Amino acid sequence: MAYYPRVRARSIVARIRTWPQYQGEPKPLGFAGYKVGMLHVYRTEDNPNSPFHGREIFSPVTVLETPPLKVIGIRAYTVTPYGLKAYDEVWASELPNYLDRVFTIPKKTGVEAKINELKSNLEKVHQFRFIVCTQPWLTGIGKKKPEVFEIAIGGEVDKVFDYAVKKLGEEIVVKEVFTEGQFLDVVSVTKGKGFQGVVKRFGVKILPRWHKHRKGYRRIGSVGPTKPAIMFTTPRAGQTGFHQRTEYNKRLLKIGEDPSEVNLKGGFKHYGLVRNHYVLIEGSVPGAIKRLVKLRYPVRPPTIEVTGNYNITYISSKGVTS
Repeated sequence: MAYYPRVRARSIVARIRTWPQYQGEPKPLGFAGYKVGMLHVYRTEDNPNSPFHGREIFSPVTVLETPPLKVIGIRAYTVTPYGLKAYDEVWASELPNYLDRVFTIPKKTGVEAKINELKSNLEKVHQFRFIVCTQPWLTGIGKKKPEVFEIAIGGEVDKVFDYAVKKLGEEIVVKEVFTEGQFLDVVSVTKGKGFQGVVKRFGVKILPRWHKHRKGYRRIGSVGPTKPAIMFTTPRAGQTGFHQRTEYNKRLLKIGEDPSEVNLKGGFKHYGLVRNHYVLIEGSVPGAIKRLVKLRYPVRPPTIEVTGNYNITYISSKGVTS
């Protein structure tokens, strides 16, 4: 029931609808990267509640390539009785050439005048967000069209405004947003599997083939009552996969700047070589290879307290040790 309706996602790029509350120095509350593949590492268990605390354990990890994000605009939001509403926005004076593949590039306006106008109306602003675009041309996935989306900025409005203006037109790297060892949420669109039957889609038990099942065995025995209608909870065939999913409290084990630490000989299957900064996320991540995966500060952080001393002793790509 948590996953209804099981329909295709509206976009291949996941949409983040909720951002956490953050107090501290201004910083973006999210980032994005391209899914590369999986490796495994050996590390020290730093959870004091684990029976393996202090011992070396095996952890599967997902590699995400995270080229810098380009800040192409700032958008201000104000509070209305119906929620947040866009108040005003400022676009950078110089935009990437490939951005015209996404939309018509806004006409150049006086950036300084827009910033001064926004500064004089800060009392009306509740939140600032970056408008950023990815730079897939820095990777080897054979793509030029960037993805454009918003990232909320945490902190007090006055400080956030100064920080946002400073970053307008600049690049953001992943180590400015996250730190190694922290928990985060992963938002992505899962692998698409097309139109599937009830066995694959809902795990319905296969009926015995040898007795009384002339109408088929990979089906439900009865749809139940049909008056006034068949219940919507009845398993039916339909779209499987390509759904937006959020996985909470995944752990970021490593932020790397040297791709040779994780690159396989000949590159990753269906992806190629990592050429930029990368992150290692513990466990699996939804989505197909090369798909954009969004990372966000946790909206419901775990209560578990870890020491942070999880020294990675081995990475399976080349037997890297530290």
